Amino acid sequence: MASIDNESIIKSVPQKGFFGHPRGLFTLFFTEFWERFSYYGMRAILLYYLYTETVNGGLGFDKGTAVAIMSIYGSLVYMSTIIGGWLADRVFGTANTVFYGGIFIMFGHIALAYPGSATAFYISMVLIIIGTGLLKPNVSSVVGDLYTKEDPRRDSGFSIFYMGINLGGLLAPLIVGTLGQKYNYHLGFGAAAVGMLLGLIVFALTRKKNLGIAGSNVPNPLSKKSAIGTGIGVIVVAIAVMISVQTGMLTINGFIDLVSILGILIPIVYFIIMFTSKKADKTEKSRLAAYIPLFIGAVMFWAIQEQGATILAVYADERIRLSLGGF
Repeated sequence: MASIDNESIIKSVPQKGFFGHPRGLFTLFFTEFWERFSYYGMRAILLYYLYTETVNGGLGFDKGTAVAIMSIYGSLVYMSTIIGGWLADRVFGTANTVFYGGIFIMFGHIALAYPGSATAFYISMVLIIIGTGLLKPNVSSVVGDLYTKEDPRRDSGFSIFYMGINLGGLLAPLIVGTLGQKYNYHLGFGAAAVGMLLGLIVFALTRKKNLGIAGSNVPNPLSKKSAIGTGIGVIVVAIAVMISVQTGMLTINGFIDLVSILGILIPIVYFIIMFTSKKADKTEKSRLAAYIPLFIGAVMFWAIQEQGATILAVYADERIRLSLGGF
């Protein structure tokens, strides 16, 4: 696909219609609102579902194992965004990648909503990790496509978009958490699936009218040779993982160690590749150098923030009184 310039994208997007911003912001606001609703809703009850005894509707995992799984899950969600960004740049374009990601997430929540075994849970986690990796980094990129670099509305547009994230994250534990803990875990997961379905419906129905050609560009299409090499690499990795699981070589503790190592190596390798790439000019490399300290700070922030679904969740379950004076 030929590269699409920013001016052509801007002309295809209605520039008024959502709080004085491009109409496409409405589409992306509510798509991300429902995606975050589904993600944080599921996240609010997932740990409890893992270590609650089977007779009470959970999977009956050891509490330490459940916390470890949640930690790895959170790590993989962020690591998978590298794959999502790569697929958007090389294969699908950002808008299509957002939609495909939403489909994966929805089916992941449906798998959780269906009462099953630990196998069903692991399948759901794979689907949600892949889906979030596809959707999360690319929906923000499409927001940027709605504005020219000189547009004074750009910063406020991202602030409005982020309000959609906050609103979804605020309502999710109240609704999904209540359904999951007061009635049934699978009912809660089902509500998360419905949330993602609503996000997909909003995106599909309003995309053509509101987004125009924003997010349709594939800036660095994958060549046939590269596609074949990538496909072979994916197959080899998948076979290696399957063999490791079947032979018992890949244990939960071993997987934790592997993800911890990859969490350090992947960013280092990625930054080196970008710095040495001939496709990056001096301006881009200087911005990349300025971004590295922000990246490290973000890693520290999210490492702490993710404790909300693990250590703080256990603390709340074991040590917080949920009633006072009969309320």
